[in-house]
Amino acid sequence: MHFNIIAFAIPLFITFIGLEYWYTRKKGKNYFQYAESIANLNVGICERLLDVFTTSLFFYWFDYIYRHFALFTVRPGIIGWIALFLLTDLIWYWYHRLAHEVNLFWAAHVVHHQSEDFNYTVSARITVFQSVIRAAFWSILPAIGFPAEMITVFLLIHGLYPFFIHTQAIGKLGWLEYILVTPSHHRVHHSSNPEYLDKNYGDVLIIWDKLFGTFIEERTEPKYGLTKNLHSYSFLWQHFHFPIELLYACKKSGGWLQAGKILFGKPADLDPANRDILEQRLLSKQRQPAVIHTPQLKQYVSWQTGVTLTILFITALLEKYLSIYQLWILSAFIMVSLINTGAVLEQKRWVFYLEYARLFIVCMGIGIHYPNGYTVACMIFVLGLLIYYYRPARNYYYGFLFNTR
Repeated sequence: MHFNIIAFAIPLFITFIGLEYWYTRKKGKNYFQYAESIANLNVGICERLLDVFTTSLFFYWFDYIYRHFALFTVRPGIIGWIALFLLTDLIWYWYHRLAHEVNLFWAAHVVHHQSEDFNYTVSARITVFQSVIRAAFWSILPAIGFPAEMITVFLLIHGLYPFFIHTQAIGKLGWLEYILVTPSHHRVHHSSNPEYLDKNYGDVLIIWDKLFGTFIEERTEPKYGLTKNLHSYSFLWQHFHFPIELLYACKKSGGWLQAGKILFGKPADLDPANRDILEQRLLSKQRQPAVIHTPQLKQYVSWQTGVTLTILFITALLEKYLSIYQLWILSAFIMVSLINTGAVLEQKRWVFYLEYARLFIVCMGIGIHYPNGYTVACMIFVLGLLIYYYRPARNYYYGFLFNTR
């Protein structure tokens, strides 16, 4: 059997998220906002889904560089693994620092900092764009002489540690604070307090921040999120608002040279009014006067997220046994579900069309898996009923979720 054991990271992380929630509530702390947590998980679901398609590409990329451009040959002994650990962590520091200091990189990394919560769900806020940029930075490793097998194994291990530092449930850790990146250090990094901005970039070791002058100790209580928070649970807007802001700023700049300066400039130098203008143009017509999350809405979103996570786990676990058509159908269903969840949380009226889109994807999947006349006839009959009862179904849907008709 050729199961993808990395898929078991999904239920493992969900278990730790549940334990953190239980523990913090037991202590009388409220570190989880429902909509924020769902939005965080949505970003993580998307990234893990796209990993199914990109992980092997990264491996082949590292392997190609190693076979054609490696300066040395590093063997997987104790010294080799220690050297790989130190270099990986050092490269991460500079990738992470530049991701905060260069607009082009911040466009991919900003999604990780959008949540106004700070808990284990925030660690899920990684995008495939970040993964591509990180892979570009880590291309230094095979060029030095580390084999792709070593790099891939170590990056999987190295990627586990950051999950556990996204929490408020753990205080300071004594002498470990001088060596490792701890939850205290990372709380500082995720805060929008003026004194904490652009600090504590390390991933595992805090020594790089101390060496390069970007370390600060947690003293005052952090306020999490961006300096200008997004106030949106939209899956699409969370991913693309900053690239759109960059394009808008470049268009206003009046020339290629000025546009280049914007792309490689600092996020702090961008006019914050640009987002207000774009939100007014792109989002205002779809916004509700007041968003009230009814118990029915929360139940619906919770079940939908649970189903999506289950499909993601099955897809990741059985990826080697699924045909390309099955992978695309499952992926399409997951992606539409993620957009749907964000739209439901924001009570967008067009969300009902996504429900029909998901049903259409399900019918396509059944038709591909059971390609016979009876199946096609049944699918056409079901779709016909859905079209015929479109208006009453839509009214019931709005009334059930949003208490409106």
